[in-house]
Amino acid sequence: MHKFSIIILLLFSLQKMAFAQDTLPKITVTQLGKTVLISWNNPYSNVTNINIQRSGDSIKNFKTIGSVLNVAPGVNGFTDSKEFIPSDQFYRVFISFEGGSYTFTASHRPGLDTLKALPPLEPTTIVKEPALPPPVKEKNLFVPSRHVYTGKDNNVIISLPDLSRNKYTIKFYDENGDFLFELKKIPENYLTLDKSNFRHAGLFIFEIYNNKIIVERHKFYIPKDGKPMPTLDRDGNEIKPY
Repeated sequence: MHKFSIIILLLFSLQKMAFAQDTLPKITVTQLGKTVLISWNNPYSNVTNINIQRSGDSIKNFKTIGSVLNVAPGVNGFTDSKEFIPSDQFYRVFISFEGGSYTFTASHRPGLDTLKALPPLEPTTIVKEPALPPPVKEKNLFVPSRHVYTGKDNNVIISLPDLSRNKYTIKFYDENGDFLFELKKIPENYLTLDKSNFRHAGLFIFEIYNNKIIVERHKFYIPKDGKPMPTLDRDGNEIKPY
């Protein structure tokens, strides 16, 4: 009976936490003592990357401070490891989706924890997955290829259509255009290429050929181990914070 009561209490706490989170692209930024919690409810099944950014003002100078490994739908969050000092401190979240679209949330200053003051829970209702937010209109950010791009674990994903009817080969080059290696026989439409094949982090170039005719030439970026994907300009170069 005691164990059953603990389980009921745990489920109630998780439900209460889910009730408190805003649904992306809205976020909740909460001051918890000397730390800050950025939390949200992700309704999308096609998110590829979530980066958390911090700035001293609400408009610019945002710097990526971390990323989330689990981008599956559901309630999630990120705790800023920097000790919070009451000042002008703002947070926002960068979200990228399959196919290359992306969006930024609005910036927020941390608010006090009001979880204990929440009203009683109402019965939950099932809602449809919301429409994908419109891509950011800013044109100077990098848009990855649909066919060769960096995945969640910083490995390289290859996704090619109609492999049975086409004869693809892919050539890889470093940032300076020096040839690295070539994939001549691609066994599956979707496969993962370990990042260790590229020996180091950074920007790389690839060319896709179909029956010896080039069909795409583009770039992808592999972050350093333990580092999140940085914000890149349209040429694939890292955008340094102001």
